[in-house]
Amino acid sequence: MASASTTDPHIENAAAQVADVLHGELRAPQVKAFFDEPTFTVSYVVSDVATKRAAIIDSVWNFDQASGRTSFDSADKIVAYVEEQGLTVDWILETHAHADHLSAAPYLQQKLGGKMAIGREIVTVQGVFGKIFNEGTEFARDGSQFDRLLDDGDVLDIGGIPLIALHVPGHTPADMAYVVGDALFTGDTMFMPDYGSARADFPGGDARQLYRSVRRLMKLPDETRVFVCHDYKAPNRDEFVWETTMLAERIANVHIHEGVSEDDFVAMRTQRDATLSMPKLILPSLQVNMRGGHLPNPRTMACATSSSRSTCCERAVRQRAAVARPCRRRDDRPCGSADAARGRPHRRRVGHCRPRHGSCRQRDVAQQRVDVPDRPAARGSGCHCHHRTGTGRVRVLAGAGRCRAASGHRNTDG
Repeated sequence: MASASTTDPHIENAAAQVADVLHGELRAPQVKAFFDEPTFTVSYVVSDVATKRAAIIDSVWNFDQASGRTSFDSADKIVAYVEEQGLTVDWILETHAHADHLSAAPYLQQKLGGKMAIGREIVTVQGVFGKIFNEGTEFARDGSQFDRLLDDGDVLDIGGIPLIALHVPGHTPADMAYVVGDALFTGDTMFMPDYGSARADFPGGDARQLYRSVRRLMKLPDETRVFVCHDYKAPNRDEFVWETTMLAERIANVHIHEGVSEDDFVAMRTQRDATLSMPKLILPSLQVNMRGGHLPNPRTMACATSSSRSTCCERAVRQRAAVARPCRRRDDRPCGSADAARGRPHRRRVGHCRPRHGSCRQRDVAQQRVDVPDRPAARGSGCHCHHRTGTGRVRVLAGAGRCRAASGHRNTDG
């Protein structure tokens, strides 16, 4: 990303593109939003009405943490809309590897086609969290899970409307924003003017970079339509909203409006971040999203632990995660069969599951059968059972059990 003291041809190109739309020389895209309230995430279908070509931005794969159950309810709404409008999907885009929801990109690609793309710095995120989650060498850290890695200034086509990719680090090293015609998709950089900005305390995050990234985006014309990735309802607001203008952001953003200095922003952001809870889905989200929306390999999947000084999520993010030991069934019999024969219930052991009715309780996860513990393991331990399927073994996502951080307030600033 260009510094403030140098020319920035990519943001200048984006500004010129917005101006072309305003002057009638380029078509404006049609934008359809899909809001997932459990994760406060907004997904978008952006299309060229003339050519019926489209892109999907920041999709959601629904995941219920308490039960370990997944569904594609949110993604299916996108599928239904695309089919109803007769659109052809060319691109399925991520603004970054999200920490608060799982990506449905592979599912949408299977249903609708298109290529998956994300910023090239996803390789940095993969390197950082590959260590945190104790991933083995079989986990590729080269971004090969995606069809294309985008650099700052790259241009894609959505029919006859160009999309300019802008690298906007700060929230994470890999954040991207997308300018499609006159529409800006901010990802986790800035939110609605009355809510402010994204957090910058994840590994690789940097409040100074975030300030410079937002200031860079604010060079776009006042009339630029701005679409945010999350909304949490700001104080004194009773409804969710996700569209604004660059003029509103520039003059009214409560964190970073005109006149706020970099040092003042960094001080505010650092102080605020220290009060925020970890996103309750941070562990499964990161493990899935750094793989392009695919489930982890059960043999290398990591689990969170907790300590007296930090929650399980905080320890996993800020220190490291310990590898979970899978549930083993003696002599290939169902858990508890030996004890059941003696009329005694099977007792939990660290690293084992607590069965129900003589066998592990089943849940459907990602359209495959996966054993889920009947209740969370004791603090400091992980319980993640295996179930053999025709296509291999799948383990429930780490972090599916409850942890102390899961009850934190919803406003985690992305």
